Amino acid sequence: MTADHAIALARTYGADNYAPLPVVLARGEGAFVFDTAGRRYFDFLSAYSAVSQGHCHPRIVKALVEQASTLSLTSRAFHNDRMGAMLERIARVSGYEKVLPMNTGAEAVETALKAMRRWGYEQKGVPDGTAEILVAEGNFHGRTTTIVGFSDEPDYTRHFGPPTPGFRLVPFGDAAALAAAIGPHTVGVLLEPIQGEGGVRIPPDGYLTEVRAACTRANVLLCFDEIQTGLGRTGRMFAFEHEGARPDLLVLGKALSGGLYPVSCLCADDRVMRVFTPGSHGSTYGGNPLAAAVTLAALDVLEDEKLAERSAELGGRALERLRGALRGHPAVREVRGRGLMIAVEYHEKIARAVAHELCDVSVLAKDTRGDVIRLMPPLVIREDDLNAALDLAIPVLARESRASASGPDDLQ
Repeated sequence: MTADHAIALARTYGADNYAPLPVVLARGEGAFVFDTAGRRYFDFLSAYSAVSQGHCHPRIVKALVEQASTLSLTSRAFHNDRMGAMLERIARVSGYEKVLPMNTGAEAVETALKAMRRWGYEQKGVPDGTAEILVAEGNFHGRTTTIVGFSDEPDYTRHFGPPTPGFRLVPFGDAAALAAAIGPHTVGVLLEPIQGEGGVRIPPDGYLTEVRAACTRANVLLCFDEIQTGLGRTGRMFAFEHEGARPDLLVLGKALSGGLYPVSCLCADDRVMRVFTPGSHGSTYGGNPLAAAVTLAALDVLEDEKLAERSAELGGRALERLRGALRGHPAVREVRGRGLMIAVEYHEKIARAVAHELCDVSVLAKDTRGDVIRLMPPLVIREDDLNAALDLAIPVLARESRASASGPDDLQ
């Protein structure tokens, strides 16, 4: 099938809820993807961190194929022989006592919201129906009706109301403002340690620690959404580890399956997770044998290949090189990053045009918020390949003149 035909079919029969770059991908391997004509591209988005282990990692593919030919789904009406090992492994890696498996990131966030509310009523003693959860401005936690209801991005919220009550926005990165917003009915705080869709916004040093302390003082649960930042992306297994600010609830997804199957989960200690009882929450596919096999293999790759350490080392070098190349550039506001989660922010909304031009030189990156380009290659990328991609990308990122192209973002 030609690229033009594939795009035409998508436009004819698909909903118009994305505006992808005009490239049609047909194959992936490691840090590379190939279009229908066989042209090779550096993947600098990694499916928003879902393919941190690289495209079609052979160990994860092998686990998928072997399990798919044995048993794929039982539902949670019965036990299966793979889920327990997956739960134990995630608990060991995360350091939490309990794990509740789901499928998508948004499902896992919704699970966390339900847990915080029920904990507030049953353990904190907040009057029924009054629970409040604080969220940050610029957040992105998914696309469900409840979640978009507490977003402040108009494209996510317009004509999807009325919003679900019980949520209040506070400034991201301002621990004092968050602490001041905690009231008698506040049961939880939901944050991304680094805002990915918000533009790789990194809070000030000490922010996570101060938020952790404020929640502890007020007997409020702290939940970190690490769907995009977790599992090595920022140079640690989890982004909260940069400050040692352990949350009460941890939401994971994306790289949990190496990009081969949708898997997510909520991690928490028993004092929180015990709020769920039979019939109170569930998922037909959550914890299925296929998901469990893929997750175990994906975690093996993360640990055995030391991908968090690779992210820290290569990300630090890439950030230093980008800052050196773009320092003083009149169009560039800031170059920032942590591990292999890097952003170039412009003064004007030209990021969409930059993404198109990067595509032209075989580097696939993604714009967000109109003024930010994200650079997030798979954590398995070789250093010489990373440098080769930067050789191609830097002249584009540093181009002096460029017309604004603030069309719709292709967000998650």
